Order: sequence, then structure tokens, then C-alpha cells
Amino acid sequence: MAHGFTQTGRSWGPFGQALAERRRLALVDLPGHGGSSDVRADLPTAGRLLLEAAGPGPIDLLGYSLGARVALHAALADPGAVRRMVLIGATAGLEDPARRAERRRRDEALADQLEGDDDLEGFLQRWLAQPMFARLGATAGLDERRQNTPAGLASSLRLAGTGTQEPLWPQLARLAIPTLVVAGADDVRFTAVGRRLVDALADATWALVPGAGHAAHLEQPGLSARVVAHWLEAGGEA
Repeated sequence: MAHGFTQTGRSWGPFGQALAERRRLALVDLPGHGGSSDVRADLPTAGRLLLEAAGPGPIDLLGYSLGARVALHAALADPGAVRRMVLIGATAGLEDPARRAERRRRDEALADQLEGDDDLEGFLQRWLAQPMFARLGATAGLDERRQNTPAGLASSLRLAGTGTQEPLWPQLARLAIPTLVVAGADDVRFTAVGRRLVDALADATWALVPGAGHAAHLEQPGLSARVVAHWLEAGGEA
């Protein structure tokens, strides 16, 4: 299970607890986060490290946001190592070079500010104040996010931010791994991107979680866990 930016492998909350009732979970800290704060890795390297951390495959791979992008890189690098994949709040990258360059510039500025201020608490508060996280409230898991370091998060922004990702869209059709794509119904941007992922992937199922935004699994943990568990228990079929 691969978490989102500013989280750690212990950020899955009731959603993770529900999945753990029937499955053995490998909860990793992605490069630049938690216990891996000193690990520096771009997205392709993070994908390979994720598979190494999971152990012998094939495995079921679940990723949220940043973790979903890492999971896609892992699956494309070694499709035989992944049995099934769940992507929550995922994208295959920005195709417009100008938009990618602008996103890199913004992430670099964020990284510079984070390191310059050395104010993790202030950064987390500003990050979670974004509209896409408006529904999180007490489920934001701030205590766990505080286990990160300014230098680690800055490295993640610079090396694995959305602007650094080469668009994976042209490669998706050759990825035959059964995939469940999940988005919150109120996350307009990632709902549109998620539907496009389903169309682009060779074997994909779409799930929309009502009453949820970008972090659907945290905002609606019980419902999200039931959706994911049902799909996995059905063998990756709709």
C-alpha cells in the first residue's frame, strides 16, 4: 500500500484496518516520507523500491495520489510482479509540456520554502488547507504527517512531484493487470482523470465513492473499504 504526499505507511486509518481483517498488508513509507525520509528517489526508482519492499509477487498493489503514481510506475516496470492494482485519486501525468513545467516550478518553489522556513507544521497546515482536502478535518492524520521532515518532503516534491512525471498515457493500453480505479464523487478533477484511466487501461473497473473528495478512502473509509475488498475478493472483476 503506497500512501499520498505528506503521509506515511501508517496513514490508512479505518480504511486500512478494515482491509487488514482479511488481507496481509505491507505498509511502506515512500521515499522522502516517514522512516524513508532520507531516501531520495524519482518516480521510476520509487516504483522499483515499492516492489522490493512488498517482497515476492505477484502482489495486489494499492496506491493513493502520489502512491498511485508510484504504483503505476511499478506495474509498468514489472507487470509480472503485480496481480491486481487499486488506484485512488490517480493520474497518468500531465501531457501538456507547459503545464508540466509550471507544476515543476510550483513544486520547486514549495520545496525551497519548506527547506528555507524549516517549518513542517506551517507547511502541513497550508497543504491541508487546499480545497481538495476540505473534507478531511479530523481524519487528516496530522500526528502521523508530523513524522516527516522538511528535507524529505522537499526531496519528494523535487523528484516525484506531478510535474516531474513523464506522461504514462501512451503505455497504459499494454498494461493488462486488472485495475480498480477509485475517485471521490466530489473530486471533479480526479473523477474526469479516473474515467480516462479506465478507458485507457486494458482491464479496468471504475468506482465512484459518494460523499467523498480527493481522499475518498479517508473521508468514506467504510464504504471505500467495502468497494475495494469486494473487487479483490471477486478476483478483480466488476
